[in-house]
Amino acid sequence: MAWQSVPVPRLEGVSQEQFVQHLYPQRKPLVLEGIDLGACTSKWTVDYLSQVGGRKEVKIHVAAVAQMDFISKNFVYRTLPFDKLVQRAAEEKHEEFFISEDEKYYLRSLGEDPRKDVADIRKQFPLLEADIKFPKFFKEEQFFSSVFRISSRGLQLWTHYDVMDNFLIQVTGKKRVVLFSPRDAQYLYLSGTKSEVLDIDNPDLTKYPLFSKARRYECSLKAGDVLFIPALWFHNVISEEFGVGVNIFWKHLPSECYDKTDTYGNKDPTAASRAAQILDRALKTLAELPEEYRDFYARRMVLHIQDKAYSRNFE
Repeated sequence: MAWQSVPVPRLEGVSQEQFVQHLYPQRKPLVLEGIDLGACTSKWTVDYLSQVGGRKEVKIHVAAVAQMDFISKNFVYRTLPFDKLVQRAAEEKHEEFFISEDEKYYLRSLGEDPRKDVADIRKQFPLLEADIKFPKFFKEEQFFSSVFRISSRGLQLWTHYDVMDNFLIQVTGKKRVVLFSPRDAQYLYLSGTKSEVLDIDNPDLTKYPLFSKARRYECSLKAGDVLFIPALWFHNVISEEFGVGVNIFWKHLPSECYDKTDTYGNKDPTAASRAAQILDRALKTLAELPEEYRDFYARRMVLHIQDKAYSRNFE
């Protein structure tokens, strides 16, 4: 099925002032070209990363299929020395493998203690720090994490949202990114922060009929491109080549709004979590009513939420 997509705008040579004052307030995805990222886009070859990254043990996702599904967990976690991971992820067929000779690899770097520490490439991979420059488009005190990502060719990550703004820096290789507006959440069949619709190009519309109503925004990223992904925008990423990327997450809300135990940037803000708990209690109370009354008062509650909480300021 051919899907119509809205192209994500691409702009070259955007200054900090232009981004902060004019582009950032629009809360829309945007591809930035020509940003000074340092030497990483030319230096981070397979051989260089293998040598400089060394034999540090890293926890990785290994999948026998290209489409990874975090809900059903169609992958396994394994540990490899960093140099071995880079070499295997760059291969099409593997002499050494965990599941199959054409298995896919995905690294999402973690803090030293993932339960307490956020990922920061400058701390976990200090010998690579000098090679990369982060876009200076937010205040230093807003910085949350920098996540090193390495993906096999063809790997597709599940559609999900994060609660913080982020830059996806495509250092090497190519990616295709499909995004959906937060306002289309009702069409994405959510389970937590993730969509149940795995195959976004050929979805099962018998099982997910509303998915066809979701508007797709799409872009291709090449080495040196930086994609701005606003918080709450759903995104699905396909690695069209073996590639290396870095995500920079930052807090655009006051720090007290975020869950202090969140080391990934994907736990809902504390106020949203409290509201969800209150809603669960309200639904249990409604369940005490007969079906006819339960349906009527549930619809009244939905109308009340729409009237009091829905914004008219966003598309």
